Formats: sequence, structure tokens, C-alpha cells
Amino acid sequence: MSCFSKGCHLWALALAILLAFPLSGKTVVKMATLAPIGSPWHNLLIEMGQAWRDATDGEVILRIYPGGVAGDERDMIRKIRIGQLHAAAVTIEGLTEISRDMNVFYIPMLVNSFSELDAVRKPLMHELENDLSDGNPIRQPADLKRMKQFSWAGDYAAEQLWRKAGFQPIPLASVDVLTSLQTGVIDAFSTSPMVALSFQWFALAPNMLDLKWGPIIGALIISDKKWQSIPTQFHADLQQISVRMEADARAIIPEMDAAVTVMEENGLVVHQPTDEEFSSWKELTRSMYPYIRGSLVPEAIFDKAINLKTTLDIE
Repeated sequence: MSCFSKGCHLWALALAILLAFPLSGKTVVKMATLAPIGSPWHNLLIEMGQAWRDATDGEVILRIYPGGVAGDERDMIRKIRIGQLHAAAVTIEGLTEISRDMNVFYIPMLVNSFSELDAVRKPLMHELENDLSDGNPIRQPADLKRMKQFSWAGDYAAEQLWRKAGFQPIPLASVDVLTSLQTGVIDAFSTSPMVALSFQWFALAPNMLDLKWGPIIGALIISDKKWQSIPTQFHADLQQISVRMEADARAIIPEMDAAVTVMEENGLVVHQPTDEEFSSWKELTRSMYPYIRGSLVPEAIFDKAINLKTTLDIE
């Protein structure tokens, strides 16, 4: 099971552009803003659009939707994520929909002049821009802690475990993952490559950390009442068939590598953790053992599994 993550690009900390598409040979960028028609900010955008047109010999056209006709700023960011818009001229309110770090400018009386603003903003600029870029994958636990990650709805113990460790789990049904990625409800999820490809989740989370976080175990279950209704002379044969299916299912595992290859051909970037990054994840998991033992996993079987793992490590 690997970790996938997403993000949004930021241009000049005010313009988020994810996609532009050709129309009659031209590239049209649909941009929204709260700036009222005729306001200085709207006029600047019109001027920028004309400059874009001139610089590209008319190949790039900026289509502006002013005055909040596309919704508030958080709506604009969500519409960019699902492709209804391509760009937005936003304030900090909109940028915090992408990165919580942008809330730094909400600190009351942080600055008292433009010179003070520049003195604070410029040293932070690189970090803030990186935090708003798709180029920021999950590499170590601190990266994931900044993101809203998918958690199985109904698994209250696991949700609480993630929260105790400082993460931001968002309980969801699996059928809601794609929509939640589109709308920004979540930024990251852990799953197998085959699942990410099959459900097309990877298209909205184009960074994958190749970390073997845990196996996905499956089982075929049948009610005892129905099983007993099957003539007993067939039980052994049916069980043997099920055992064979388990072996066939294991044989599918190599297809995981093929799934990663397909996703890479369609924009996925796979990141291999360095030794130092891998150690940070190992340290995290060990620090979570006291929370896992007795709450998520019963103590007796937890101890057996850890002892078996310790034996394997020694061997």
C-alpha cells in the first residue's frame, strides 16, 4: 500500500492555474475573481489578459469571470480542481483552501507597513510557493501531517489513532474518495497501486511515495446458515476451490508493478524514500505502538505479531 498526494500550482501567490484547453486553435484560460467589474483589480486582470494575448500572438486568451459570478474564493479553488475553471485571482482566503500555511498572514498586527510586509513575506516566499505546488510530494511524516487524508468511515479507532499522532484523517466511504479529491475535501490517501489505477484516484493525486505501509488483506465470507444449506458432500470441493482462488489472487500481485507503469505513463510521479526518510516513517510507526496496542489491535495478538516480526529481523 503506497501513499498518494496532490496539490495545486500557484503563480505569484495569487493566480492558481491547473489547466488550459484549446478552443478553435486557441488556448482559453477561464479565470474567476471577486473583483468587481471596473475596479482597479479587475482592470489589472484585463491588462494582464491583453499582455498574454500580445505575448503569444493571440494564441492564449484570458477569459475573466469577475464580481463573484463563479462563487466565493473557496468555490473557485474547488472548481479549478474539477476543471470547471482554470485559474483564479484570489486573496489569502482562497489560498488557505490549498495550504493552511497561508493562514500565517492572518496573524493580527503581524505587519504595520509594506516594508514590514516585504521583510516577512520575502523570506517565507519560497516555502509558501512550494507548499502550494504539485512539486511537493509526501516524503516524510511531517509532509503528510499537513494534508487531509482519507480514512475509512466507521473505523473510529483508526481515526482516533491518526489524530493522536498529529495527522488529519477525514472519514469517508470509499465511493466518495474521487469526489473528495476533486473538491479538496482530502489531499492524500493510502492504497495499493491497482486500486489507485482502477478507480482513477491517481489522476487527482499525481505523487506516490513508494512506501510499503501495510498489506491489504481480503477474504471471502459466507453466512453459516447458507453454508449449512449446501449439501455436505460438496463442502470439501468448494473449500479446495476457494484455496485455489487464494493462490490465483496472490499471482495477481506482480500486476501491481504494471499498474504503476501505466500510471507513470499518465502523469504519476513515483518517489522512492531515502534511507533517512524511511527511518522517519519507522520511527513514527514505533511511536504509535502504544496507541495501537490494546485499542486498535488487541494486546495478545499485537504482541505475537511484533515477536514474529522481531524474529524475522534477527534472521
